[in-house]
Amino acid sequence: MMNFRNIILGMTTVLLGTVAYSQQLPQFSQYLRNQFMINPGAAGVYNFTDVTLSGRMQWAGFQNAPMTTYTSITAPLGKIEKVRYNPGIRVSVGPVRNPEIKTGKLKHAIGAQMLADQYGAFQKINFSGTYALHIPMSKNVNLSFGAKVGMTSNTFIKSKAIVAHESADQNYQDFSNGQLNKNIMNIGSGLYLYSSKSFFGISADNLTKDMIRFGSGMVNFNSKMHFNLTAGHKFPINSNISITPALLVKYMSPAPIAVEGTVQVEYKEWLWAGISYRHKDAIIGMVGLNISQRFKFGYSYDFSISKFNTYSSGGHELVLGIMLR
Repeated sequence: MMNFRNIILGMTTVLLGTVAYSQQLPQFSQYLRNQFMINPGAAGVYNFTDVTLSGRMQWAGFQNAPMTTYTSITAPLGKIEKVRYNPGIRVSVGPVRNPEIKTGKLKHAIGAQMLADQYGAFQKINFSGTYALHIPMSKNVNLSFGAKVGMTSNTFIKSKAIVAHESADQNYQDFSNGQLNKNIMNIGSGLYLYSSKSFFGISADNLTKDMIRFGSGMVNFNSKMHFNLTAGHKFPINSNISITPALLVKYMSPAPIAVEGTVQVEYKEWLWAGISYRHKDAIIGMVGLNISQRFKFGYSYDFSISKFNTYSSGGHELVLGIMLR
């Protein structure tokens, strides 16, 4: 059996050699909590300013394990609805009834993201701004189109790289001797079809790949297009309980399609729990509740079912939602 050091060395070599071919964007276990992070078309679904903060640690127990933090904010343009709390989790509501999702009228929304992602010897810091136009398809259904523009700083941190033989590893030599930082412009877009109980979204990120970049040196971080598809529907079971099954599909060529299924249950409009299955990767448990009329909290734990589960203690993700009038 391979020992822990060999696992680390092997993983680092894989990261250096396949940084251009693996999923380059971070994943979020609680994607239903803030779909804006994976689809710019979801900005402004609710008629108030929504702020979300999150921190995520993946593969806890590994040296230099992937870590992601982000802050996002979305708001409709024009009059903001005054609500008493923040329904930051789309399928979770608080002790006061969830504000109705407004459909049937044209509206505009804006949003912004700040994200820091570190995996092994690589670090990305991204800033982006979003505009979304919500078009009524009927009285009960809206279609939103969102577009975002941002800049990502990609950095190779030589001191965090672990390789067996530095002189013999060409990928390590390329990153070490080349430019350690590259700034790349990102453009993304998304369609989001929604009603008060259902949603369907499709989005794309890194549409221009690394076409617009600056920074000297020959190293190319080789940004790839990413595509996401989401769908879900909320089913009332009785006056106290509802259940929401949802699906997330991710694709980036030439990596295989990644599929994640989620079921979340809501109790008395203030407490929720859920379970997800990420194909060949993890089983995820999650819970959330309203801390107060203005704050919501969610926690999820990823139990790895991949070959690394012997060495990793899983992954943790914390999410806090805040409503601003």
